[in-house]
Amino acid sequence: MGKRAVLLLAHGTPGNVDEIPEYLRNVVSGRPMPQVVIEEIQHRYSLIGEPKGHSPLTDLTLEQARLLAAELGEPVYVGMRNWRPYIADTVKQMRADGVEEAAVICLAPQNSRTSVGLYRRAALAEAGGIRMDFLEGWAGEPLLIEAFAERLRPVYERLSREAGKAVPVIFTAHSVPLRTVQPQAAAEGGPKLWPGSEATPDPYAEEARLTARLVAERVPEIVDWRFAFQSQGASGGPWIGPSVEATLDELAAEGVKAVIVQPIGFLCDHVEILYDIDIAFKDYAAKLGIRLERAESLNASPLLTRALAKLAGEGFARLAT
Repeated sequence: MGKRAVLLLAHGTPGNVDEIPEYLRNVVSGRPMPQVVIEEIQHRYSLIGEPKGHSPLTDLTLEQARLLAAELGEPVYVGMRNWRPYIADTVKQMRADGVEEAAVICLAPQNSRTSVGLYRRAALAEAGGIRMDFLEGWAGEPLLIEAFAERLRPVYERLSREAGKAVPVIFTAHSVPLRTVQPQAAAEGGPKLWPGSEATPDPYAEEARLTARLVAERVPEIVDWRFAFQSQGASGGPWIGPSVEATLDELAAEGVKAVIVQPIGFLCDHVEILYDIDIAFKDYAAKLGIRLERAESLNASPLLTRALAKLAGEGFARLAT
């Protein structure tokens, strides 16, 4: 058996506000972005992190890798799609270190061919002689579900007690442009095909809802839960919904006064949590007369570490066959 390692793949985030223009060019593959959008994103970053303007995503991802390496006793590398350390540079380093086999896990549990697929292509493009087992998705991994449930239970019990009744839960995942997942007619009157090489639906939306449903089942005290997509982008065309804002409007119309949000599409804190949920959605809810609280992110969760160790072990086993 050759030298083996784990490769964790994540979205990436700039280290400070000044790096955001370069980061955004990576996100949109160099396409022009309006200055007003750049400034709005810089403003959002300026309100989060310690020190302010610093997203913790990279730091937390590197910590998740450190914990996993300690759990497995195997080297763990981290590659980012849109920021340093870039996936290509990390895989080159793995080759230089003599890695021959790698279990590759994308830190986005819900698979989408149009996003996770980009991670896969970036890793394989630099793999050279490294044999890679790339995990497509792990939305229903039991240890992941329990990790989310573990974070949800305390805030659910406390807020329900303070409200005097069971409060609703909104599970969220990052929205994507509708054009990336909507079916398109292959020919006049012909079957509908989805983007990608396979004539099957992109799994992202259903996998996100699957994770939400399984977490809700692990916390059976929950009486009412909803699912919504968050953080719709500024690019042209519609993004998949329902949105968090629309869901909050529905809850307000039902007389709800308190709600919990749990983002089940993210594994650690970053701007879509620390700004979008903790600032923007909380403010939106307050204007509707709703108290909004959030379940703590997984971050350094021991259960998450165990989940990643289990997945890596399964990847190594597939490579051995």
